[in-house]
Amino acid sequence: MIGKPNIVANEKMAHDHSLSKGKFFSSAQHLFASNTATSTTPLFKTAVASIRARFPQKLNSKLTPVSPSEQNSQSSATSHLIVGQNFKVGRKIGSGNFGELRLGKNLLTNENVAIKFERSNTRTPLLNNENKFYKRLCPNEGLPNVYFYGQSGKYNTLVMELLGASLEDLFNLCKRQFSLRTVCMIAIQLIQRIEYVHSKSIIYRDIKPENFLIGRQSLNKHQTIHIIDFGLAKEYINAETGKHIAYSEHKSLTGTARYMSINTHLGREQSRRDDLEAIGHMIMYFLRGSLPWQGLKADTLKERYKKIGETKQQTTVEQLCDGFPKEFADYMRYVRALEFTESPDYKKLIRLFENLMKSSGWTPNDWQFDWIERLGKYSKSSGSAKTGQNAQNVNNNSNCPLRAGPKVHNASTYDIIDPNMIKKNARSSSFVRTTIRELNNNGNTYSSAHITNPYLSNSSFLNSNSFRLNRIVLSKNLRKN
Repeated sequence: MIGKPNIVANEKMAHDHSLSKGKFFSSAQHLFASNTATSTTPLFKTAVASIRARFPQKLNSKLTPVSPSEQNSQSSATSHLIVGQNFKVGRKIGSGNFGELRLGKNLLTNENVAIKFERSNTRTPLLNNENKFYKRLCPNEGLPNVYFYGQSGKYNTLVMELLGASLEDLFNLCKRQFSLRTVCMIAIQLIQRIEYVHSKSIIYRDIKPENFLIGRQSLNKHQTIHIIDFGLAKEYINAETGKHIAYSEHKSLTGTARYMSINTHLGREQSRRDDLEAIGHMIMYFLRGSLPWQGLKADTLKERYKKIGETKQQTTVEQLCDGFPKEFADYMRYVRALEFTESPDYKKLIRLFENLMKSSGWTPNDWQFDWIERLGKYSKSSGSAKTGQNAQNVNNNSNCPLRAGPKVHNASTYDIIDPNMIKKNARSSSFVRTTIRELNNNGNTYSSAHITNPYLSNSSFLNSNSFRLNRIVLSKNLRKN
């Protein structure tokens, strides 16, 4: 790591707050599903008939209530049902404002999947919008594949590709220190991802480490960073006119306060420049260990967000990037100087970091991230010939709130990240904001966050005091105050 990280006391009091009109989902949303066959093929129909013969009592697409004995660990989107024609619903692995996330399995391919559930009568439906953007974006490198979207009884359901750990998880795994080489490669991939998203007339509007995940280690995709969760995304090109959306002011805050652009704090309509500025803030977060506007105290959230915005404006690019190669300051100056409708030169930004790597004697784009070696060390420390039993031990750890579920067999230890080890290696317990992971039947890591949302009546709590992550949604009532 270059330079000394600017560590702010009381870090956990300054954790990000996702701001939106109720568009909130826990970081468990980072788990997704895989590709499948076409439903019109004879092979598919034959396979479905075979499944129906084996599971006649389970192939009702409608979701039914669980028994009282199950309600402590499972909700009404009950396990052992079928979504679509071939996705078996398993245990609950996460929840959010509008619904929940459940482990699932493709009965045709035996692939593990994750299924998002949202009540079809919700006032703020999100899954349809998210599915719409995924259909436009996928398939493409660095994006999760969508397998199914539709209504199952009282629920809208979305099945997506399973991914691995988030950049925030990996930052904690690496003791909150990424090397300059790794940060450069992260920057290159993030710019590539956001360039592709922008090429489809979409702005993302929620840049943060928790929304960027590596692929699954067991599939050798842990060198590819994926962008997920398009709940706050928006079209910036009018579909009817083909023109850029108009500039406007007095907009409500949308995004994550720690990383959002200065213009967003000022209430200005977001465009492509704001996604790139937020990426710059996240890059500096990885280099420094923290940002100058973290740890600010205020009596209300509204006042805190105001202080964060003011501190961002008062912190010059030179101060933010002090002690680091000039390419980082060049990046920040460029993206902050972009006009509202201006098309960014993404290739120029990528060349900044590629040239920095070359001048430092590194091969650009070899994707040998810091976490590659550390994940290998975890596989050695936690692995043995009895990988299935070893994975079960991790799954039964007392600090992991998601222990319910079937035993784990044939787990790939290369996919295992022990939350206790991350806590031990983190700089201090106050910095441990990593999400809890558990293993599915193939040893793939899952993520879940502990949600406290005082502005929503249906707050979700996962029982653990070891890892508490407060993600606050700025509601309409708060904005009126």
